Amino acid sequence: MSEAGGRGCGSPVPQRARWRLVAATAAFCLVSATSVWTAGAEPMSREEKQKLGNQVLEMFDHAYGNYMEHAYPADELMPLTCRGRVRGQEPSRGDVDDALGKFSLTLIDSLDTLVVLNKTKEFEDAVRKVLRDVNLDNDVVVSVFETNIRVLGGLLGGHSLAIMLKEKGEYMQWYNDELLQMAKQLGYKLLPAFNTTSGLPYPRINLKFGIRKPEARTGTETDTCTACAGTLILEFAALSRFTGATIFEEYARKALDFLWEKRQRSSNLVGVTINIHTGDWVRKDSGVGAGIDSYYEYLLKAYVLLGDDSFLERFNTHYDAIMRYISQPPLLLDVHIHKPMLNARTWMDALLAFFPGLQVLKGDIRPAIETHEMLYQVIKKHNFLPEAFTTDFRVHWAQHPLRPEFAESTYFLYKATGDPYYLEVGKTLIENLNKYARVPCGFAAMKDVRTGSHEDRMDSFFLAEMFKYLYLLFADKEDIIFDIEDYIFTTEAHLLPLWLSTTNQSISKKNTTSEYTELDDSNFDWTCPNTQILFPNDPLYAQSIREPLKNVVDKSCPRGIIRVREESFRSGAKPPLRARDFMATNPEHLEILKKMGVSLIHLKDGRVQLVQHAIQAASSIDAEDGLRFMQEMIELSSQQQKEQQLPPRAVQIVSHPFFGRVVLTAGPAQFGLDLSKHKETRGFVASSKPSNGCSELTNPEAVMGKIALIQRGQCMFAEKARNIQNAGAIGGIVIDDNEGSSSDTAPLFQMAGDGKDTDDIKIPMLFLFSKEGSIILDAIREYEEVEVLLSDKAKDRDPEMENEEQPSSENDSQNQSGEQISSSSQEVDLVDQESSEENSLNSHPESLSLADMDNAASISPSEQTSNPTENHETTNLNGECTDLDNQLQEQSETEEDSNPNVSWGKKVQPIDSILADWNEDIEAFEMMEKDEL
Repeated sequence: MSEAGGRGCGSPVPQRARWRLVAATAAFCLVSATSVWTAGAEPMSREEKQKLGNQVLEMFDHAYGNYMEHAYPADELMPLTCRGRVRGQEPSRGDVDDALGKFSLTLIDSLDTLVVLNKTKEFEDAVRKVLRDVNLDNDVVVSVFETNIRVLGGLLGGHSLAIMLKEKGEYMQWYNDELLQMAKQLGYKLLPAFNTTSGLPYPRINLKFGIRKPEARTGTETDTCTACAGTLILEFAALSRFTGATIFEEYARKALDFLWEKRQRSSNLVGVTINIHTGDWVRKDSGVGAGIDSYYEYLLKAYVLLGDDSFLERFNTHYDAIMRYISQPPLLLDVHIHKPMLNARTWMDALLAFFPGLQVLKGDIRPAIETHEMLYQVIKKHNFLPEAFTTDFRVHWAQHPLRPEFAESTYFLYKATGDPYYLEVGKTLIENLNKYARVPCGFAAMKDVRTGSHEDRMDSFFLAEMFKYLYLLFADKEDIIFDIEDYIFTTEAHLLPLWLSTTNQSISKKNTTSEYTELDDSNFDWTCPNTQILFPNDPLYAQSIREPLKNVVDKSCPRGIIRVREESFRSGAKPPLRARDFMATNPEHLEILKKMGVSLIHLKDGRVQLVQHAIQAASSIDAEDGLRFMQEMIELSSQQQKEQQLPPRAVQIVSHPFFGRVVLTAGPAQFGLDLSKHKETRGFVASSKPSNGCSELTNPEAVMGKIALIQRGQCMFAEKARNIQNAGAIGGIVIDDNEGSSSDTAPLFQMAGDGKDTDDIKIPMLFLFSKEGSIILDAIREYEEVEVLLSDKAKDRDPEMENEEQPSSENDSQNQSGEQISSSSQEVDLVDQESSEENSLNSHPESLSLADMDNAASISPSEQTSNPTENHETTNLNGECTDLDNQLQEQSETEEDSNPNVSWGKKVQPIDSILADWNEDIEAFEMMEKDEL
C-alpha cells in the first residue's frame, strides 16, 4: 500500500511516520474503499464469520494437537502414518529436508500463531517446551534461508508477542527474553555462512560445525537462489534492533546491496540463481515465483519495518520492470533478464500466489485483483493450486503441499477492499482443506490435485501461515487480543513490531540506489493510494475487474477438455482408462493404450514396459489421458514402494488327513485383520459365487462362518473382501487366476487396498498362487470338508490330530523343521532417469499391481532395468522413466516344481506325496529363517 505510482491521497508523509501508515494489513489508506465495497455487495453476517473463524480454530487444533501428540519433538508431522519426521530416520527427500534441523520446527513455527488465535495458555506452554527441549547445536546441515524464516523468525515472532503479553499483565510474567537469547544464539550460528567475498551467504550450514570444516559436510556450494540471499533483512535487522548487536543487520544489508548491484541494468531484473563468489548469474530467467519471490517482498517490507527509503526505491525500480516485462495480466510469466521481451517458460509456479498481496501493500490494486481471480479459477477447477500450471491452465506439476500464499493474498485483498467476495473465497479454502486434505492425524499434502492422492507430509508453514491468515480473514478487531496493525508479517507470517523502526538505529543508511540508475522522483511522492482513483464511484468496480476472468481457465483449455469429456460421458462414451484398473492381459485395455499413444513392450524377463509417445495419440484429448495414465502409474508405483512390506503368511490345512502337516506360503494383505497382531483364524473353506467375489455373493449361506475362496481378477482385492465379509465369511483366500503360478518361482505377493479407507474390512485376507490354491481346491473335491488355519506362521500340530494319524519319523522331522515360515521382505524400486524425456514403466503383466485391477503390491522376479530409449519432448513428465526392479532372495537348492494336481485317492498316501513335494519349500523356509536371523 506504500505506493500508488504517483497518485496521492494528501501531502507527502514524513519518513518517521511511514512505517505506521504502511501497516501490514494494508488497511490504513483504504478505509473509504472498504465502505464503498460493502455498500455494493451483500456482506457476510457476523454470525457466519464467527462460525468460520471457529472452524479455523478447530482445524488448527486438529493439526497442532496431532503434531504434539504424535510427532513432537520431531520437526514435522507425517499425518498419514501418524508419526514424526526426523531427519535421517526417513528416506531423504532432497532439498526439502534442509528445513529440518532436529529443533522441533513445527512448534517454533507455530508460536505466534497460537497468540493470534487467542490461545495464550497454549502459547505459554509451548514457549516453556521450546526453552526446555529445543537444542540448536545439532550436527545437521540445514538451509540458511529456511532456518532464518522459520526458526529465527519463529523465535523472534514468539518473543515479540511474549513481551506484548507480559506488558498486558496476565500471561508470561515469568518471561525474561529467553526466546530472544535463543534467537541470538541461532543468529551467531548462521553468521559463518556469510563468509564469502560477495557477502552472499552459502545456501547451507552445519548448526554445530559451521562451514567448510571436514565435519561440517557443507561449504562447497557455489550457487544460491536470489530469494535465499535476499530474504534475511527482516529477521536479521529485527535481531539487531532487539539485541543491539548490529552485526546481523550489517550482514543482511550487505547481501541485499550485492544483489542490487548485480541486477541486469537494462531491464532492472534479477535472475533466479547467482554464484556466491563471482556474482555471475547462473540462471538468467526472472519472475516473481520460486527462487526470487521473497526478495521483492523483503525490499518493500524492509522499508516498512526499518524506514529506509533506499529499500523502497529499489523495490519500485524492480516493480516497474516486473509490470513492464513479467506481468501479462492476469498472468505472471518468467522472462530472460537480458531479453525481457522473450518468455523463459510457458508455465507458472504456485509461489507467485503471494504477489497479489504484495501488490496490495504497494497500492496497485487492479492487477492484484486480476491475478488473484485467475488463481482462484485454477483452484476452483482443481480444489487446490497445483505447484505449477501452464499458460493454458493445464497442470504442470500436480503436487500441492498446502501452501498458504493464496490465502495470504486473499486476506490482504479483503483488508484493502472490504469486499465480502474474498470472505467467500476464504470459505472455499476452508471447505477444500477439510474435504480433501484432512486426515485422522492432521492435514496431508496433496500428491496430485487431479486424483486427490495424499503425500505423508504436513509442513510447518501450514500452521505458521495458513491458519493465521484464514483466522484473521474472518476475525473482527475485537476478536484479536492485540492490534495486528502494529506488526508486519515476515514471509513466514511471523510478526515483528513496527516500533523497531526507531530502535537501535546504528546502521548507516547511505542511499546507494541513485548511484546506479536515474529514478523518476514522481514515483516516490506519495505513500497512500488515492482511493477515489483506485475505486471510481462504482461499488461493483472490483467485480467488473473479476468478471472477464470468471471463465478464463475453462476457455483456455484446448477444446474445453474437461467439458468435452463430461459431455462424452453423458452421451454414453466410456471414461478414460485409469491406472488402477489397467490389466496388461485385457485386449480392450491394450487398444485404449494404443489410442492414448502408449506402447506396451514385452521384455525377455517376462515383464512389460509402458512407453508414451504423445504424438502417436489419436487426439489431443487422448494424449492428455495418456499423460495422466502414465503419471498415475508412477504415482501407484511410488505409493506401493512406500507401503510397508509385510512378511509372508501361512495357510495350514488342519483337517483330516492333513492335520497341519501341509503349510502353504501365502501373500499378505495391506488391509483387514493383521494376523501378526491377532489370533489366527480357523475355519472350513467354501467357494464363493460368483467365483471372483466382485459382486454380492449369491451363496451367502455357503460361506457364512467359513473362509471364502475367491478367484483373482475383475475387481479390487478390497472389493472382494467387503463382499465376502458382508456374506458372513470369517476370512478370505484369493487364488491366482494365472495357471501354473507358484511361490516356488514367483516373489512374495502383497494385496494392496483400493486407495480408499479400508478400515471397514475386519476379516483376514491371504493370497495363494495357482499351485498352492489348487491343493486346497483338489482337497475340497476329494474330501468336501477342508479346514484351514490362517496365521502369520505355521502352528504346531494339535496333539489329538497326531494321535489320529502318525506319519513316518523322517517326514515328521522334515515337517517340523518347516513349520515356521520366516518373513521375507521384497522391494519395488522406482528409478527416475532424468536424462530421458520419455515415460516408461516396467511391469509384470501377470502379477504387477499397476497392471492389474487387483492393485496388489507385487514384485516380479527380475532385477533387470530397461535401458532409456530415445528422447521425446512431447510428454510433460520431465523425462521421468520408471522401472520396477524386482529382487528375489537366491535359494541354494532347486528341484523340479511339484505337480499342483495332487492325487487325493488314499487316506495316508497323499500326505507322503504332498510332503515330498514340499521338501523344497521346507528347505527354502529354513534358509530364509537363517537369513532373517
